[in-house]
Amino acid sequence: MFDGIRKRVVCMWFPRLPSDRVLRARPVSGPFAITHKSNNTERIYCLNSPAERAGLTRGMSFADARAFCPDLISQPARPDLDAHFLAILRRWATRYCPWVGWDGADGLVLDVTGSTHLWGGEEAMCDDMRARAARAGLSVGLGLADTRGAAWAFAHYGGAGKTLEHLPVAALRINTQVVTGLQRLGLRTIGDLSTAARAPLARRFGPEMMLRLDQAMGRVPEPVTPEKEPPRFVNRMSLPEPIGLTEDVMGITERLLVPLCDKLNRFEMGARKLSLTLRRVDQSSREVELRLAAPMRDPHRILPLFERGVGEVDAGFGIDQIRLKATQVEPLAVQQIGSVQASPDRLADLITRIGTRIGLDNVQRYLPADSHIPARAFRIVPAAYTRPDSSWSTCRPRPLRLFPPEPIAGRGHTPPDRFRWRRMTLTTGRAIGPERIAPEWWLEGDTWRTGLRDYWKVDTREGRRLWLFYTPQNPSWCVEGEFA
Repeated sequence: MFDGIRKRVVCMWFPRLPSDRVLRARPVSGPFAITHKSNNTERIYCLNSPAERAGLTRGMSFADARAFCPDLISQPARPDLDAHFLAILRRWATRYCPWVGWDGADGLVLDVTGSTHLWGGEEAMCDDMRARAARAGLSVGLGLADTRGAAWAFAHYGGAGKTLEHLPVAALRINTQVVTGLQRLGLRTIGDLSTAARAPLARRFGPEMMLRLDQAMGRVPEPVTPEKEPPRFVNRMSLPEPIGLTEDVMGITERLLVPLCDKLNRFEMGARKLSLTLRRVDQSSREVELRLAAPMRDPHRILPLFERGVGEVDAGFGIDQIRLKATQVEPLAVQQIGSVQASPDRLADLITRIGTRIGLDNVQRYLPADSHIPARAFRIVPAAYTRPDSSWSTCRPRPLRLFPPEPIAGRGHTPPDRFRWRRMTLTTGRAIGPERIAPEWWLEGDTWRTGLRDYWKVDTREGRRLWLFYTPQNPSWCVEGEFA
C-alpha cells in the first residue's frame, strides 16, 4: 500500500543565519556584518543585504570593508549561539514533519513524504515556510525534490523553472578543486557530468564525486536522520484541592522528586539547578530555584534544601499545581554499590545550604595560579563550580598574610638594623635573603613593570617575622607580608 508513495525531501538553507540571529534581537537599518578572526586577520564572516549592496563580500578583510563602507556596524562571530539558534529552528521545523535533521551548520533537511497534504500540497507548504521565515526575519532558500542531494542543489543553486540537469556541478556538494577540474574539462552542468564516461572521471576525481552524483540522481539512497530529542527532566502534579501548608508542599515535592531522580539515574545525569513552580488558584505562580554545589540525584539529600525556599512562599488562597524541573544537568557516573556505603558529600550540601542564603557564587575558595609573584599565585573562584586543588607548592616559604606594600625607612641593600613599622620600633635579629623576583612584563597593568624586587625574610627581636623587599632601581624598603 505504501510502496507507491513518492519520496519527497525539503532542504531549508539559511544563508545569513549568524547575522539574522543578531538582527532579530537588535535590528539595524544599514549595513551589518559578523566578523571572524582567521590567520590573525579580522574578516567578514556573514553580512546582511545592505552590506552586500554596498559591495562587501564574505572573506573580505574587515579593514577593507570599513574602507568601502565607513558606516558598517559589526559584531564578532559566535558559532556556539548560531548552533543553538539552528537547534531551535530544527524544533520549529518539526511542525511540518517529524523527520528533521541537520544539513551542515546553516541548514535543515526534512523528509516530508506523506505530510504535504496536511498543508494543502507541496507548493502551499513551501509558501508557508517562506512566509513564517520572513515574519521571523530570516532569509531562507528552499529546495524540494525526490532526493536529499537534489533538494540541497535547488535550495542553494536552484531558480524558477530550472531542472537538476541545468544546475552547475558545484550543486553536487563537491569541493572547489573538483569543480574547477570539471569546468576545465568542459563539464559545467550536472547534465554534462551525467552523460560523461564514469570510469575516467572516477579515476581522476575519486569516487566521492560520483557518489554525490548518484545520490542527487536517486541511484544511491541518502536517508534523513532526525535528531534525537534530549531527555526532559520534569514532573508535574495537579491537585484536586488547593494546599497551603509547607509540610503539604514538601510532601508533593518529594513525590515529584523521587521519579525525577530515578530518571536522572537512568541517563547517568545529575541536577545542578532545579526549579519548583507553585501555581496558585488565582493563576499566578511562585518559583523556588535551587542551585546545587555539585551534581546530585539523591532525593533524600536534595529535598531538605527546598525547605527554606518553600517556607518563604506566599500560598495565597492555595496552590493547585506543582511543577518540578531540572533546568541544568551534568553527567554523573554511576557509583559502585558495596557492603560499605560511601558517605554523602557533606561539603557540597553545606555549600548549597549557605549558597541558598547568600548566593552560590559568594561561597568561594582559593586555588593556585601559575605565577611566581606571591600576590598573584592564587585566585578566588566560586566553590560550587570548582574542586579543591592540592598542587600548592613553592620552593621558598611564603608569608601567611599578604598586604599592600608599606614603606619603611632604610638604606643600603640589606635590611636595616632598626626600623619603625605600624608605630612599632623593631630590631632585626636574623635576615634571610635576598630572593630576587622579576616583574611579569607580559601582563597588562602590572605594577612591577618598572623594575625588580629583592625579598628578605626578617625575624625581629620583638617576635615579628616580616617579609621585606628592596627595589634596586628606586632605592627604598617596604613590608609586604608577615609570617606566622
